[in-house]
Amino acid sequence: MGAPCGGLAFQQPLIGYPCLMAFLFPKIYPILDSSIIPCEGRVEYLRRLGSSLADAGVTLLEYRNKSGSDAEVLADAAVLRAAMRGPTIKLILDDRVELVERAGFDGVHVDAGDMSPGEARRLLGPTRIIGAFGGGEALIPGILEAPVDYLAVGPVYTTTTKQTDKPPIGPEGVRRMRALAGPERVLTAAAGITLETAPLVLEAGATTVAVAAALFRVADPAAEFRRWMERLRG
Repeated sequence: MGAPCGGLAFQQPLIGYPCLMAFLFPKIYPILDSSIIPCEGRVEYLRRLGSSLADAGVTLLEYRNKSGSDAEVLADAAVLRAAMRGPTIKLILDDRVELVERAGFDGVHVDAGDMSPGEARRLLGPTRIIGAFGGGEALIPGILEAPVDYLAVGPVYTTTTKQTDKPPIGPEGVRRMRALAGPERVLTAAAGITLETAPLVLEAGATTVAVAAALFRVADPAAEFRRWMERLRG
């Protein structure tokens, strides 16, 4: 479908935000948490990781660094951006809205307690991807009217890479969130999802599964991503 803000279109039309991006959301949304990145040989690690993920077919990646300085975030982002080039690869920065432009990233994810989705959209404009936390047990009031491109739901299971006091909602919670959000909304389901549980979460209504530890705490994340893609292709 066409869009009035540049002629671009999403895989799915989004209610409440008319300026849609030309991007097909994949079934797997890798989240690279900074706790996984080694301090020694950091640049080379990120360079090899980014290149291998791009070669494996990753088209959407979030970099999350809750405690690092702006300088560290920008340094890591520069290595990832250089290693993961091309119009089909979108890099998302967690939380740091003010650094997205400087990092050369394609969008931002804002959680509850971060900058509001509306303010993030105002600062970044209509062409960048903006995701926001949509809720767990229930939708956050007013979130369906927010100018975002996707909504994260969860935690689906217990997570080891992000602090949260929210109880896991399981696949049935994802199914409930899909019913509340409607059929066209892009939903990313996050937290504790494994290769064994990912099909259940997708069947419950998630557009994509956001995965951190299950991909990046293995010896070869790119090979593991390929294994996930093969499993979820059917």
